[in-house]
This record gives sequence, structure tokens and C-alpha cells, in this order.
Amino acid sequence: MNGPEIHVEFAPELRLFLPNGRREGGAAQVTTDGVSALGHVVESLGVPLTEVGTLIVDGREVPVAHVPAAGESVTVRPVQRPQRVPGAPLRFLLDVHLGTLARRLRLLGVDTAYESTDIGDPALAARSAAEQRVMLSRDRGLLRRRELWAGAFVYSTRPEEQLRDILDRFRPELRPWTRCTACNGLLKEATKEEVADQLEGGTQRSYDVFAQCTRCGRAYWKGAHHEQLVAIVEHAMSLRSERR
Repeated sequence: MNGPEIHVEFAPELRLFLPNGRREGGAAQVTTDGVSALGHVVESLGVPLTEVGTLIVDGREVPVAHVPAAGESVTVRPVQRPQRVPGAPLRFLLDVHLGTLARRLRLLGVDTAYESTDIGDPALAARSAAEQRVMLSRDRGLLRRRELWAGAFVYSTRPEEQLRDILDRFRPELRPWTRCTACNGLLKEATKEEVADQLEGGTQRSYDVFAQCTRCGRAYWKGAHHEQLVAIVEHAMSLRSERR
């Protein structure tokens, strides 16, 4: 038997999650089952709760556990920025499809775990919970898993836009050049002798300043791609200054 019918309207930022027929207006008449929570109704329409800020029913804010009644008018608002994640130092976990974003976050000194192989949604969600990391993904199904510590949808497919969006949304503390882009370990200063086994002849002759990962041992120096990395760091730092 059909339950109460409600009116649900989504903020413009959330309409990309809706089926094509509902994206333009962002509103829908929805027949509920009379027992499901409003959060379930919102997700059934395609919007992960990780992207939902507040739910307004007939002018009052309600929790996701609210059970809709007939005739209620619901407004779904996006997450407020900057988003605060309580209870743990801010750190991230990225799925297999976000390798470039992971390396750029690490370049900026942001604690970023990354799975380079597809270990499956249950394992990713379990790691997010165990390590209290914000799960970043473009997989809506993964972001709906209840065991996640916290999560966020990555809206763009372009690494530059992805990085800008995550920095704007979470405002993490930036400490450039302090983490290994390969494994997320912390870097320390190193002598040429300490990393000599990783250096080719030309590098040995041309460079004298090195860093080394305390976890995996990888050596770093200001090589051919350093200017590109500097540009990424400077742009990120300028964005942070603009928001202050």
C-alpha cells in the first residue's frame, strides 16, 4: 500500500545526483512507505547523505531519522563549507580511481591514504572507520555505506578541479614538501651518501640537497619536474590565502 506523499526540493548543487528528468527543476513529488526515514528517501532519489547538509521540513530543521508525514515539504541543502569533521585529525582515504589527487594532497602535506588496487567497497569502508579517515570517491554506492567514518563525493574528473574542491570543502592544514607522494610517509632531510643507491650519475653530480621518506626510503630532490610541483603548491597556498 502506498504511504504519504511529500514534496522534496534539492539545492542546485545536489541536482546532478538526480535522475535526468528531475535535474532541471530539482523537485519531486515522492510517495513514501510511511516508515522509512527521510535520509533513506533522499538517498533513494540518488543523493548520498555525505553531500547533504541540513534537511528542512515545513520551515524547521529535522534529522535524517525523521519519518515524513503526508503533505510535508522538504528542502535538501548541501553540506556547509568549510565542512568540519569532528573527533579526529583531518585525514583522507582515496579509492583506486583518484591516484593523481592522492599524490597532490600528499605533496601539500595532507595525510592521505590511497588504495592503488580495487579492494572492494566493504574493505574501503572498514578502513575509513578503523583509521577515522574521510572517504573521497566518485562511487555513490561506496559513499552510502553506513560503516564509513565520513565521506565526500569528488565532483570533477579533472585533478586540478578535484584538488581545488577538496581544499575548499575541508580547508586542511597544508604543510608542503613534508610527505612522500608514493606512500604518505613523512620526509626527513638526507645526505647524498644516505640516498646514493637511488641516484644515477647525472643526479649525483648535479644535486646536493635531498630528502628521504622515513617509511619507504624513497629519495627526493629538485629534479626535472620540480617547477610543475612548485606551481601546484603555490596555487594551493594562494587559494588558502584568498579564503582567509
